[in-house]
Amino acid sequence: MTTAESATTLLRPHAEQAFADELAALARVDDRPRPPSWRLSPWAVVTYVLGGTLDDGTVITPKYVGPRRLMEVAVATLATDRALLLLGVPGTAKTWVSEHLSAAISGESTLLVQGTSGTAEEAIRYGWNYARLLAEGPSDAALVASPVMTAMRTGAIARIEELTRIPSDVQDALITILSEKTLPVPELGAEVQAAKGFNVIATANDRDRGVNDLSSALRRRFNTVVLPLPADEDSEVAIVTRRVEQLGAALELPTVPAAAEEVRRVVRVFRELRSGITADGRTKLKSPSGTLSTAEAISVITNGLALSAHFGDGVLRASDIAGAVLGSVIKDPVADSVIWTEYLEAVVRERPDWADFYRACREIAN
Repeated sequence: MTTAESATTLLRPHAEQAFADELAALARVDDRPRPPSWRLSPWAVVTYVLGGTLDDGTVITPKYVGPRRLMEVAVATLATDRALLLLGVPGTAKTWVSEHLSAAISGESTLLVQGTSGTAEEAIRYGWNYARLLAEGPSDAALVASPVMTAMRTGAIARIEELTRIPSDVQDALITILSEKTLPVPELGAEVQAAKGFNVIATANDRDRGVNDLSSALRRRFNTVVLPLPADEDSEVAIVTRRVEQLGAALELPTVPAAAEEVRRVVRVFRELRSGITADGRTKLKSPSGTLSTAEAISVITNGLALSAHFGDGVLRASDIAGAVLGSVIKDPVADSVIWTEYLEAVVRERPDWADFYRACREIAN
């Protein structure tokens, strides 16, 4: 069974599994200079992420919809000795982009540290197999390498998700790694020096509660690329449609073309409430406490498709998405409920072609 075939049996294959054919096609035609240990040239990496058609006719699907220059800056950063920090509000595809960049550059995206308030320094540096440590003392065999240490040894990309959720003293374990490209192991009187090709992609946002600001020393060692929200409604609709198609195929849900109208409606609702003004610019709105991100819109549509597939006729309707929209908007039961009711009565009710959505939302609310 090939990698591509085995990926079809997985609920959520890694990028290098799901898009193995595209990566292989790019490698075949890629004759541009490649940095040490890179599977593809910087040009090919950007093409993989943004999509395009190769000279042999192979179509590379877009993984990210946004300014090309942002991806060029991100990839160029990884070709230097600077680490990359992808910054943005929740739902701007930071994790998605970091995974695909790692897959295209290193051929694997699994060298991952998931940042939380409980992340320990061992997750970034190294740990120990305590049974062997007690039996044999400190040794190479007892040492448990972190994803970062493994990436240093192999000249690969390490990913650190939600860097600002990691406690500040643990964050600072990265400083020596990023500046000296060395990880000391004093227990063994040794060190691990990074092989060529090693680098780090970190993601962070400053909207969530419980974040820890990066120290100035650590921030200096990153080149920051801010990923914006989709610039216009059509771009966001395209992103949501593409991701829902991919998720729907894995979950064997109805196809997205039947859901096009509801996709645009959900995106319109989220964009209007996010921006505090209706699409026609005539009505100012209050914004709820939630982010109403593109990722949440994808979740709303996917949930609606599951409802229509298993409890309806397979066609996505307003009644299938109303509950999920309500759950996304109302995070604060008091303040957000007032904001949503005002939007429903002042905006949704006044749109004749949204009558079905208005009725569905009122039924859910009652």
